[in-house]
Amino acid sequence: MEYKITTHNEMETIELAQNFESEKFPNMVICLNGELGSGKTMFTKGIANALGINEVITSPTFTIIKEYDGELPLYHMDVYRLDGNVDGIGLEEYYTKGGVVVIEWADTIKDYLPKERLDIKFVVAGENKRILILTPYGKQYEELCEAVL
Repeated sequence: MEYKITTHNEMETIELAQNFESEKFPNMVICLNGELGSGKTMFTKGIANALGINEVITSPTFTIIKEYDGELPLYHMDVYRLDGNVDGIGLEEYYTKGGVVVIEWADTIKDYLPKERLDIKFVVAGENKRILILTPYGKQYEELCEAVL
């Protein structure tokens, strides 16, 4: 099943992310895809804020993975520069560390993603308007979407 939601500004994107955080669970994996500037990092800021993380959230483009301490740990990844090669970064370990994993540009590492996860595609539909297409994989993620949307 696929869900679509439209946000009309950055605040609505952040609020949507906060709603997902309210239904969080350990080892939650959210995979974000979309063109540059489509709202992936903004969504992650919303999750971080709701987890009680007060640090400035930026895309970890050069560090690949940033770890933040909050109500649950947040593992924020930007895998764009990996060109599909995840060797040596311990990616799969993060899936079971008990935190929330958010992966930007996740479509570049599809073969290394967990079977159960939530994929969110960001589509630019105007200067500030975004269409988010959510695809849950697994019962827990289907229930998450039902609870939030």
